[in-house]
Amino acid sequence: MEPLTNFPNTRGARALTWLGRQLSNLDNPASYFDPLAQVINPMWLQGVTPARVEQRLRETPDTVTFVLRPAPRWPGFEAGQHVCIQLDIDGIRHTRTFSLSSSPLRWHSKGLVTLTVKRVPHGRVTHWMHDHLHPGDTLALGNAFGDFLIPTPAQPVLFIAGGSGITPILSHLETMAAQDYRAPVTLLYFVRSRQDVIAGERLRALAARYSALTLHLHCSQEQTPPRHLSDADLDAVPGLKARQVYVCGPGGLMDLAGALLRQRGLREAQIHRAFFAPPAPAKPNASQPEGDVTFTRSGAHIRAADDATLLELAEAAGLSPQYGCRMGICHQCSCRKTRGTVRNRLTGHTSGPGEETVQLCISQPCGPV
Repeated sequence: MEPLTNFPNTRGARALTWLGRQLSNLDNPASYFDPLAQVINPMWLQGVTPARVEQRLRETPDTVTFVLRPAPRWPGFEAGQHVCIQLDIDGIRHTRTFSLSSSPLRWHSKGLVTLTVKRVPHGRVTHWMHDHLHPGDTLALGNAFGDFLIPTPAQPVLFIAGGSGITPILSHLETMAAQDYRAPVTLLYFVRSRQDVIAGERLRALAARYSALTLHLHCSQEQTPPRHLSDADLDAVPGLKARQVYVCGPGGLMDLAGALLRQRGLREAQIHRAFFAPPAPAKPNASQPEGDVTFTRSGAHIRAADDATLLELAEAAGLSPQYGCRMGICHQCSCRKTRGTVRNRLTGHTSGPGEETVQLCISQPCGPV
């Protein structure tokens, strides 16, 4: 996560940054006192933006909403965006990416935001958050990012959500209702069973007061055969071809939705996706050459292995590069490639051999890099 400062972009700010680097090797000299602030009041931290847990709300047996109060200097967000958070667990700092599930209006009026976190099987951070993160605790909150945003000017919208993929869409819907977004809005929400519905009361309240919204909730495992997104669901959406479509959920739902929408003539530019896990990688080229990867500043070398990304190779070489989402969304791991060819594991696109900026988390070496 990038260190955040309170200083404006002025000559004085640049002078303070220079002074901080000379005295303490820190961009923000105020963060020199963070170890003391961590003991006295973590909300005084300057090297990161702290956010205090105000409340925990149980959504489902495996999903909790954390109501957070970020330090006032946090710059805010737009509906549908993500944030990276940092947590120290057993002395190790972990970074994870979550969508904000509240409306930006709540941040502006009350200084609060929410993260709705599903307990991921074998997920160390989500398990720790569920078991150990309580009101009064703090975490570090990064700046919001992402382009999974409400269309402007207003256009007809279709949301397709599965399970915890509803979280950025909740932010969308509450914002649209508050702004009296008048274009037609339809939500198709798929869960396994009624006990897996996240924010059910919020959704029903929105549908009751926001006349532009049509809500369809499908519990797949409560029907025989199990109920999934189908041709009939899309055919029932009025004016589908004119809609902007937002899809968020498990990979299977994302792939199915994309295929069904393209069959109906929707353009790729109309389909917006938010991933909670890396999409399935594009098929590698069987003839892709292996090679050594060299990290210039450290002088470290490592042999490329299987389909490892540059980020994984850097970590295997004992380095600690900056990263955020680890799935190609946040661009925090962007780095300058000076020589060699890499392949984007999501798209299958191969780079040129010269200098360019690449994302470490989704780039695989094709020969020496």
